[in-house]
Amino acid sequence: MAGRARRLADALRKAGLKPGERVGTLMWNHHIHLEAYFGIPGAGGVMHTLNLRLHPDELAFIASHAEDRILIVDDVLLPLARRFLDRTRIEKIIVARISDEAAPGEFEDYEAFIAGGDPSEPLVEPEDEFTACSICYTSGTTGRPKGVAYSHRALMLHAMCLGMKDGWDLGQNDTTMPIVPMFHVNAWNFPYAATLVGAKQVLPGPYLDPESLLDLMAGEGVTITGAVPTIWFAVTDALRAEPGRWTLPPGIRVIAGGASPPPALVRGLDALGMVPIHGWGMTETTAGATMAHPKPEMAGWPREQVLDLFAERHLPMPLVEVRVVGDEGEAPWDGAAMGELQIRAPWVAARYHDAPGTEDRWTDQVAGDRTADGWFRTGDVANIDPAGFVKISDRTRDLVKSGGEWISSQDLENAIMGHPAVKEAAVIALPHPKWGERPLACVVLRESAAAGPDDLAAHLAAEFPKWWLPDAYEFIAELPKTSTGKFQKSVLRERYADRPWES
Repeated sequence: MAGRARRLADALRKAGLKPGERVGTLMWNHHIHLEAYFGIPGAGGVMHTLNLRLHPDELAFIASHAEDRILIVDDVLLPLARRFLDRTRIEKIIVARISDEAAPGEFEDYEAFIAGGDPSEPLVEPEDEFTACSICYTSGTTGRPKGVAYSHRALMLHAMCLGMKDGWDLGQNDTTMPIVPMFHVNAWNFPYAATLVGAKQVLPGPYLDPESLLDLMAGEGVTITGAVPTIWFAVTDALRAEPGRWTLPPGIRVIAGGASPPPALVRGLDALGMVPIHGWGMTETTAGATMAHPKPEMAGWPREQVLDLFAERHLPMPLVEVRVVGDEGEAPWDGAAMGELQIRAPWVAARYHDAPGTEDRWTDQVAGDRTADGWFRTGDVANIDPAGFVKISDRTRDLVKSGGEWISSQDLENAIMGHPAVKEAAVIALPHPKWGERPLACVVLRESAAAGPDDLAAHLAAEFPKWWLPDAYEFIAELPKTSTGKFQKSVLRERYADRPWES
């Protein structure tokens, strides 16, 4: 891998790539993409991973905004690339062959391209450690996607912390498998962290069905892997449906991120012999910023109590500072006060790439701000308990304000998905003539399972006050999801905007 990455770096320099220029990648998780992770920065360039699940219009905007000069693209993704290339500044296209089809002749073949590179040529040294190494764009759930550039320093420090015992506990004897896409926040820094410690890396390509993933996990002896909760729901269902088909390494660490995993999922992973790890982060925080690990004083706790805690609470990683700020200022660490979660760390972005008007996301960029001390406003509502565990209750835009009081849609969703008949659930706020807003639950049932509004209300009543319970339930075949597997609540809010409430 190192030799091929060096060939890529030299070939890019010979193709005219200048330090700081962007090289786009439109690829699945495979060895060529891993080579690009090192070859592009090794040439002095900035790797820009393009999200292959986005609409061509969004890809055209992102590639143009980042000013990508070169694109490395999978042959199977060329039809997608053709739909936006003419609206970008991309000058050179290099095709990676991952199928049995030959690379089309009008574009340069990746293997032929790197064959012209000399692996003995020295890599380009960055001007300093703050030089950009890669750039990723946010998912654009609140307006246009915004670019976040990561420095060599940020990625290195983050990778080092992931390798620590209370990070991912990575070492050279591990076998890693990032299911999270390499085009999403640098695959949570899996490629850099695994390479740093010399771990074996297993890359699933475009084959993300549970059977293919389990075949790889069992066949390659994967010891640590990571994906969004929707992937783990499918994997646990497959393991239960065919017990004995796959033998996974004992104690395989399973990272669930990108969305809060319901306690039922965490308990399910544990029951199947896996070690669930819940992490939280954002594009702006170079992926992981907090992680769930037990403290020594929890050694005697019942296992289920520990698992339920880690489904919703996690600790800041080393070098990460967190605080909760409400209307009255910074909240005390008492577990009760809630407010916006703010964060700062060596790998938290200080600004967006060429995005005027976004300065209010940082406390030191707004004149007259009483908290002007360099913290990033996450937009998440959270509290911090006396032990230092952070609980994120919701995105500010997803909270339900009923009669002047807040309801956490995330807490309701996790509880609904704890019902045995429920596969997925999303709770949204809809305008209400009396209470301002009331929660509507959109529910996907498991195949051949049955449950009605009364069943789910009774299930929730054991955990929540009556006024928290959804006023209505919509049973649907599938929940809309973003390109990174998160529930797309904006679509649901639009779909049910005119839904009348019963008097």
